[in-house]
Amino acid sequence: MNSQAVLVDTHAHYNDLVFVRDIPDLRQRAQQAGVAVVVCVGYEVPSSRRAVMLAQKYPDVYATVGVHPHDAEGMTPRAWEALRLLAGEERVVALGEVGLDFYRNLSPHRVQEQVFRQQLDLALELHMPVVIHDRDAHDETMEILKEFPGLAGVVMHCFSGERQMAEECLARGFYLGVGGTLTYPKSYTLGDIVSAAPLDRILLETDCPYLSPQPWRGKRNEPSYLPAVAEKLAELRGISRQEAAAATTANALRFYHISLPALGI
Repeated sequence: MNSQAVLVDTHAHYNDLVFVRDIPDLRQRAQQAGVAVVVCVGYEVPSSRRAVMLAQKYPDVYATVGVHPHDAEGMTPRAWEALRLLAGEERVVALGEVGLDFYRNLSPHRVQEQVFRQQLDLALELHMPVVIHDRDAHDETMEILKEFPGLAGVVMHCFSGERQMAEECLARGFYLGVGGTLTYPKSYTLGDIVSAAPLDRILLETDCPYLSPQPWRGKRNEPSYLPAVAEKLAELRGISRQEAAAATTANALRFYHISLPALGI
C-alpha cells in the first residue's frame, strides 16, 4: 500500500451503536475511497471497550480510549480501573477523547476539569498522546493543557478556535484535527487557519457519524467521505489532493505511532 495515495481517518466512531450492523460495509467503502486506516475513538468506558474490540478484530482499525466531558460525572473507581486496563490493550494508540464541553454542560464544569486532569495524568504515565475535545471552553482547555507540558502528543479534535488559539496550539507543538466543517460554505475562519498552518500539523478526521462534509450534510457521516475534506484542504492550500493525502497520512502515522496495514485498496 502506497502512503502517497491513501488517507487516514484520525477520529471516527465505528463504536457508535448506529454502526453496529454496518462495519463490514463501512470498511469496504472506506478502503474503496482510499481510506487505509480508521482510528476509532472512545468516549466512555463501554465505547472504549468496543473500540478496542474492533481494533483487535480488524487490521485497518486502531483504538483510543477515554471519557468525554459529557460522561465525566459518571466516573467511579471501577470505571477508572477499567479505563486504565483498556489503555494497556494492544492497538490502543492514544487517550481520548478527553477535554471540556461548556456548550451542553452535561457534567458540572468542576467535574469535567477534574476528570480531564486525571486522564492527562494517565496519558503522561503511559506516554500516550491525547485527543482533545474542546467546545466553548477554549481558554480553560488551554490553561489545563499548560499544566501537562510533557504529553507525548496533543491533537485538538474538530478545531473550532480562532486564529490566535491556533497559533498558540501550533507553538506548543499541537496538531489540528480538521473534518467536515472545513467544507461548509461559511467556515471562513477555519479555512484561513488551515491555509496558513504548517501542513505537517494537520490531521484529517470525520468524527463519524457526525459532521458530514457538505455534499452529505445532514446525513450520517462515514470514513468514505474523508476524501471531500482532503480535497478542500488541497484547494485551500493550492496543492494537489495527492500532496494533501501524503502529508496528512504521514502526520497521522507519526502522531499515533502506527503503520499502514498490508491491505489492498
